[in-house]
Amino acid sequence: MKIIITGGAGFIGSHLAEFLLKKKHDIVIIDNLSTGRIENINKFKKKIKFVKADISKKGNWIKNFEEAKIVFHLAALADIVPSIQKPAKYFDANVLGTQNIMLASLKYKIKKVIYSASSSCYGIPKIYPTDEKADINLQYPYAMTKRLGEEILIHYGKVYNINTISLRLFNVYGTKSRTSGTYGAMFGVFLAQKLKKKPLTIVGNGNQKRDFTYVTDVVSAFYKCINYNGKSDIFNIGTGKPISINRIVNILGSNKTYIPKRPGEPDQTNANNKKAIKELKWRPVISIEKGISLLLKNINYWKNAPVWTPKKIKIATVDWFRYLK
Repeated sequence: MKIIITGGAGFIGSHLAEFLLKKKHDIVIIDNLSTGRIENINKFKKKIKFVKADISKKGNWIKNFEEAKIVFHLAALADIVPSIQKPAKYFDANVLGTQNIMLASLKYKIKKVIYSASSSCYGIPKIYPTDEKADINLQYPYAMTKRLGEEILIHYGKVYNINTISLRLFNVYGTKSRTSGTYGAMFGVFLAQKLKKKPLTIVGNGNQKRDFTYVTDVVSAFYKCINYNGKSDIFNIGTGKPISINRIVNILGSNKTYIPKRPGEPDQTNANNKKAIKELKWRPVISIEKGISLLLKNINYWKNAPVWTPKKIKIATVDWFRYLK
């Protein structure tokens, strides 16, 4: 079956592409490499079709949708501070880009569109674990644009009868993650620091908890969506087992230093994943200990990554403290 993956050279997208190849699907990756890396797909690039294109702009990339059955839409800009500094850029990528994907899907009669949404839409939740009916509480432009993309997905699906699924991802981590952005950034930062024997920078007191979900478990959730026969819907994808940042650092076994807590960040992320378990028949299987061991086995992936210091972080997050309360 022909499958489109937007953002397929990125962190999650490259893992998804490799998995689907093993399932004997024909894969087309569309990525402008603004955040993705060609190195992420070099291992299997000859087995797929790679199209370098910007989905926020109309172009010939749309022709690749012909005869495709499924679209996994993962392409997005996913950094908090840059979204505050350049909100229009994030609107173009995450909102207009999603609209263009839905228009292409409509034109070529795509069977199903599966969207990579963000649990950042919940902001600072009032209830833990947080389910899909929780209040939307957008804290910064990145969260806003991802939520608008989700609304476009749902609306086009309803009006034009396209089957759509939105997966709200919680704190995804794993190999190929970046050292910036919302997905896996903390681990990328920590591993780059560990390689250079620098102290790990912990935001706040480190007691805050995050629902870290290993990337292969997330890929499994995306795959479950292919054969899901239910109506268009939204699912939380997380472990439901949040862990403190201090514990992560203890498992990594490195020195640490503390930097100021940032406004707009919750003390906890905790997915109520019962709906995904029941309806998608999905369940996370990678423990945090196993996940970290896999990262450490592949730690050289981050050998050329920028090393963040408290001073560099302070400079980079000036606008975070300036605009968010």
